[in-house]
Formats: sequence, C-alpha cells, structure tokens
Amino acid sequence: MPVSGVPLQEADAHGAALFQPYKVRGVVARNRVVIAPMQQYSAVDGHAADWHVVHLGRFALGGAGIVFVESTAVEARGRNAHGDTGLWKDSQIEPLRRVAKVLKDNGAVPAIQLGHTGRKGALQPPWGGHSHLNKDDAARGEGAWPVVGPSALPVGEGWQVPAALGTDEVKALVQAWGDAAHRAAQAGFEMLEVHGAHGYLIHQFLSPISNARTDEYGGSVEYRHRFALEVAEAVRSRWPAHLPLFWRISLADLDHELSMDELVSLLRALKLRGVDVVDCSSGGGISNYPTDGPRVPRGLEFRAGDGQKIKAMTGMDVMAVGLIIDPQHAEAILNADQADLIAIGREALFNPNWAVHAQISLGANKDYELWPRQHSSYLAKRAGLADPLRNTVLQRDASRMLSSTPRVAA
Repeated sequence: MPVSGVPLQEADAHGAALFQPYKVRGVVARNRVVIAPMQQYSAVDGHAADWHVVHLGRFALGGAGIVFVESTAVEARGRNAHGDTGLWKDSQIEPLRRVAKVLKDNGAVPAIQLGHTGRKGALQPPWGGHSHLNKDDAARGEGAWPVVGPSALPVGEGWQVPAALGTDEVKALVQAWGDAAHRAAQAGFEMLEVHGAHGYLIHQFLSPISNARTDEYGGSVEYRHRFALEVAEAVRSRWPAHLPLFWRISLADLDHELSMDELVSLLRALKLRGVDVVDCSSGGGISNYPTDGPRVPRGLEFRAGDGQKIKAMTGMDVMAVGLIIDPQHAEAILNADQADLIAIGREALFNPNWAVHAQISLGANKDYELWPRQHSSYLAKRAGLADPLRNTVLQRDASRMLSSTPRVAA
C-alpha cells in the first residue's frame, strides 16, 4: 500500500506546514510547494529543448519541492499545438531525461504530466492567437492535423469536427498512455500525472456532452468511465510501483451536471487502480471549457471546501491549484486539512523564487537553507548587513533632505 502524505503534526512543530516534507509511496519531497504543469509551446517535434531546462530548472533553484513538466502528449494527434512536448516515441526520452536530472540535482522531485487534447488539438500558440490552425499557419509550415474524439462532436462553431475513435483505436490509445508512462520512467521522472480534466480527451469520454458513443465506452456512467479507468490501469502497470501517480480533475464540473457523488465514485475507482493524489483544478469544467456553456469566472480561487470533501470521502491526498498566490493562504489551506500539496502556476512565472520567498514570509527561513548553497552564504551575510546598511542609507537621505531645505530667515 502507498504511504500517504506525512501528517503535518508529525513534522517540525516550529516550521510552517508549507515547508514540511511530503512522502507518497517511495518518494519524499522537501516541501509541499508544487510547480504546476504549464504549456510552453517550445518543443520541436515533441522534443524538449534548452528552454525547458532553463524554464523548469529555475523553479528547483527557487525552492519548490516538486516541479511538473507541462502536459506531454502520448501521441502526435494529442498535442495542443506544434510546440508541445511528447513521449510518443523513444527519441523524446533523452531531452526530457536532461530536464529530470536538472530538477533532481537541484533538490526538486522531477514530475511530468501526460495528456491528450482529443478534439481540442491543432491550435496556435498563445502568441499566435491560440485559435485553431489555419491556412496562414500551414504556409509557415505549421498546418493543422486531423483531431479525434469519442464522437464526431466539435468543440464549437468553427472548430474541426473530430473523427470518432473506433473501439480498436480507443484500446490502442490506452496502450499509448502506458507506453508513454514507461518512457517517463526511463527519463528519470519520479512523479507522474494523468490529465483527466480541462475538456481534453479523457474528460471528453467522461461527459455525455462530448461522448455520444453506443459501444462499451459510452452511454451509462459506468461505460463513460471505462476509458479513464483503463488508462489508469495501463499507466500504473508501466509506471514503477514505488513511484506515485496523480490524476487531474476539474472541480468546475460540480457547478453543472456532475454531482460530488459521481466524481467521488470515479476517484474511488481510480484509487483502487493505483492513483495516489487528486490534482483538483478549480477551472476547466466540461460544460464551460471548451464548450460554449457558462464561463468559469475570472479570479476563481481553489475551492477549498470541495477539496476537503474529496479528501474525506476518498481518503486520497489532494493537490490544490487555482490562483493561490499568497503564502498565508497556502498555509491556511494546509492547516485546515483542505489539501496536502499547494500547486503554483502563473505566480511562479512572475516569481520563480516564490517558494523561498514564501518561507521567509512565513517565518520558517533558517539561514537561507532552502536556497541553493551557492547563494545562501551570500544571502546570510546580506541579512546581517541589511538592517545596519538600511539605517545608514535612511540617515544619509534624511541628512541630505535637511541640508537642502531652504532656511527661513528669522
């Protein structure tokens, strides 16, 4: 049986919850700060590049306990855009091995997310418009590819109509997930997440909005869950038993047609198949993204109450993600047992040192020990000099202000 997250009360009573170790199966992270997977659209034919090493490596230097590589396609058709990373062929292992080694060597647990966009594929990168690829993109050598889905139902007006996957093709995709998980292990990753949210392929199979199949993968709730459960089985069978498996869900589903009971039923079935941690994304529901239903409001934060219910009802650990930018907020979520891990996304792009800065903010910093040792000695000296130096500067500036103030004649 997997070893779940270390209870907070068993760790150092003087440290912040956010900076207590986290253990799951045979892996220990130095703290509970996670860098969420974020698409970079900078790979070449699915191969990670120097950008990924630098982009991800800085989060390890910045003190995060776990760093996830972006959603990595299990087949070429499953890419969001041409620049997505992939693990559908062996040549893609070595560039990602370099990334995993940099993360591991600098104190972070190397992690990766595996995904397939299904009918949402063949898009432009954000800086190219992030709409579906068109003839102008094709003229630049980045044309669209045919997309697939559970049924021939497009995302919306103007989108490609996906080819409905045949039953044999669905089974081949299940194997592709397992093969990609095996390659991820060969690359040196120690945590793996299956992307089952945000309207992508697994999510499309789960929803009657995008799944109108009449075979063993559509219709009843049991049949619509089948693809997800088979993917979990395939991944777990090819992913080492001592390494943990995460699964991303969309809490926004609960605002529409999905009940908490149905979600929990799915998660309990995934747990039986070896999933350890639920990555609770606040947005990305079936009805609102990518389809044309009600939108998730901007500014949506992690739904702590839902996370707490999922923990209690499934006995699984929860990773919280959803515009958590304040260390005190992250600390409160952990102390209330609403989550076990805190994932930081866009805020980490703004501040790659979010983790080490959060440690200082929470009063848990001790001689800059979480900082790289190449930095910490300098910073300790800086700390000893900062207050006297600051006082000297303030006194100097005050003196200059006084000397430059015109005197009023008596």
